[in-house]
Amino acid sequence: MSLFNIFDIAGSGLSAQNTRLNTVASNLANAESIASSPEAAYRSKQPVFATTYQGQLNNFNNSASAGIRTVGVVESQAENVAQYQPGNPLANEEGYIYLSNVNVIEEMTNMISASNSYQTNIEVLNTSKDLLLQTLRLGRF
Repeated sequence: MSLFNIFDIAGSGLSAQNTRLNTVASNLANAESIASSPEAAYRSKQPVFATTYQGQLNNFNNSASAGIRTVGVVESQAENVAQYQPGNPLANEEGYIYLSNVNVIEEMTNMISASNSYQTNIEVLNTSKDLLLQTLRLGRF
């Protein structure tokens, strides 16, 4: 594995956490949305990630690289809550509106976790850069 592959790995982690933060922001922005049917109500979305591994490690060729990629974004299958509000302009013929299935507490926890992971990847990049620069300085003497 090349010393420079660490930048690819940390970069893919940054990209994944950026996707995660964007989906959390979308979920939080739609947490209070309502609709006249359960099919039209907003459903919480979550990204799905997969580990990528390319190349092969052996005694002669260390050309392997790894990382993470976004496979897709899936919608939650949790039921949307129905509330009886006959005076609401979005109420259906029975007087019900449907709320999104976003759990704000879970989303805030997810946001904190994604933010911490993003910061950790930044620290990996900075530490790797500093170590490579120090290695180059050794060659000057």
